[in-house]
Amino acid sequence: MKSEDTPFVGGPLDGRVLPVLLGITGHPPKTYRVPVPAAAGGEPAVLVYRRVPRPQAGRFALAARWQYEYDPDPAGRAGGPRWPWSRNPGGGRPEGAKPGDTPGGPGGTADE
Repeated sequence: MKSEDTPFVGGPLDGRVLPVLLGITGHPPKTYRVPVPAAAGGEPAVLVYRRVPRPQAGRFALAARWQYEYDPDPAGRAGGPRWPWSRNPGGGRPEGAKPGDTPGGPGGTADE
């Protein structure tokens, strides 16, 4: 497997450069999770880093380079692609509405 030295920005790994395995496309993974064991033997914490483009150092940078930035709230982001046919987390209907109901009520229109 091929790896690339990738810098980490923010969080506990700030300033470190670690070798990260590349996927079949030649890019590192979009998220990098680092498990940190708890001192008291409890449940381990997981640090999440997100892949972002690295600022270009020169004028003639040919390949896209990446770095990882610390994400302090990983639950705040969606965990994958948003497909147009996927349901909204809230269901998309007002509370108490049924699938056949129209916005204006049964047999009505929304303009009334």
